[in-house]
Amino acid sequence: MSVKTGAETAAETAKNVEKAALEWKNVLLDEGMWLSIGFVLIKVLMIVIVAAIVVKVAKALIRKTFSVRIKGPLKYNERRQQTMSKLLENVVAYVVYFVAIIAVLSAFTIDITGLIAGAGVLGLAIGFGAQNLVRDVITGFFIIFEDQFSVGDYVRIGQAEGTVEEIGLRTTKVKGFTGELFIFPNGNVTDVVNFSIHNSIAVVDVNISYESDMARVEKLIQEFLVDIQDKYEQIIKPPELLGVQNLTTTEVVMRVIAETLPMQHFAVSRGIRRDLKEYLDKQGVEIPYPRMVMVQRSPEDTNPSVIAKK
Repeated sequence: MSVKTGAETAAETAKNVEKAALEWKNVLLDEGMWLSIGFVLIKVLMIVIVAAIVVKVAKALIRKTFSVRIKGPLKYNERRQQTMSKLLENVVAYVVYFVAIIAVLSAFTIDITGLIAGAGVLGLAIGFGAQNLVRDVITGFFIIFEDQFSVGDYVRIGQAEGTVEEIGLRTTKVKGFTGELFIFPNGNVTDVVNFSIHNSIAVVDVNISYESDMARVEKLIQEFLVDIQDKYEQIIKPPELLGVQNLTTTEVVMRVIAETLPMQHFAVSRGIRRDLKEYLDKQGVEIPYPRMVMVQRSPEDTNPSVIAKK
């Protein structure tokens, strides 16, 4: 067994270094390799540029299309069109970028067949393990495309009631009247009441005392309602006096209704109550209020005086 001296070891190391340097030099000076790398980089750059242009043009076309629909004579729901426009823009961007990633991997001569097959198996496994997530996403699509409700609508979902703040593919957010935020998985949105699709009805009950002349009061209220529509632009049709709604022990209740724009009946009801009260006060119509009546019986009656309240 021979033992190498230090000089021989150093010479062998130098020879190996020289050989490696020569190999790297040959690699670095290989024109074919650099042309191949340059071609691949140019191809990747072109893929990225084309994908960005396609996404930008597609988004512009989608926005233009929905803008024309909103301004068209058919009067599409603006909030729904904006929601669908944003959703389609995101879908187009995801699809184009996914195709671009596949094209970039192909440009690097990476076999994507096994990758796609593996992704399919992984997606199937995730689908079985995340059924609630898949259900939420599918339900979110149907909520948007069926126009069940849109952002800005006033809805009641289960026990929650308020304005829709956001509709996502997985969750829906509803802001309550007092500021609380309800977040629902879309799969749990089953019973929905949408108050913003059709016109609302403002209901105003007017309390009149039994001593008032009912015929005169009805005539005064009808005269008041003639000009009230001009004061409130939210009112669609002239308000109506339905007549006597209820008889209580102390008052007669008369009902007035007015058709308003969606969700404007609260404000209109408050305004009509205020204006009608001021109008009836000017006309001398008495509003019922609690009072005490003392009944003095005859001296022959042995029973004590009776105080009745009504």
